[in-house]
Amino acid sequence: MPNPFHLAINVTDLDAARGFYGTLLGGVEGRSTETWVDFDFFGHQLSLHLGQPFETQATGKVGDHMVPMPHFGVVLPLSDWRRVAERLGAAGVDFVIPPSVRFKGEPGEQWTMFFRDPCGNPIEIKGFADMDGVFAG
Repeated sequence: MPNPFHLAINVTDLDAARGFYGTLLGGVEGRSTETWVDFDFFGHQLSLHLGQPFETQATGKVGDHMVPMPHFGVVLPLSDWRRVAERLGAAGVDFVIPPSVRFKGEPGEQWTMFFRDPCGNPIEIKGFADMDGVFAG
């Protein structure tokens, strides 16, 4: 991955966010102060700042689902996606859309799951058996 993204979002509780992004999702904590913390989020820089999370609405129609907008996430190889899905399921995470496959047999076939962090930020994690399919038309 030549160019990791940087995303800064608000959270209402840094301790809960540390547990969620660090312990549960496996992010590695970087720099921090009393009001923010950086994580290596699957190779990307995610900065969590104390504040009010962005407002979301289920306005994104994808297949048969209405998904929360805006949202962020990451695309993983399918084996990594499955490990994350198992970890989230074992932790009792309340899924907005449970782990499932969409566009089966089509270009861009993908596994997906939607959930929220403890502060309400919506996250989508996608998995691809063939990473060349990420941008398939």
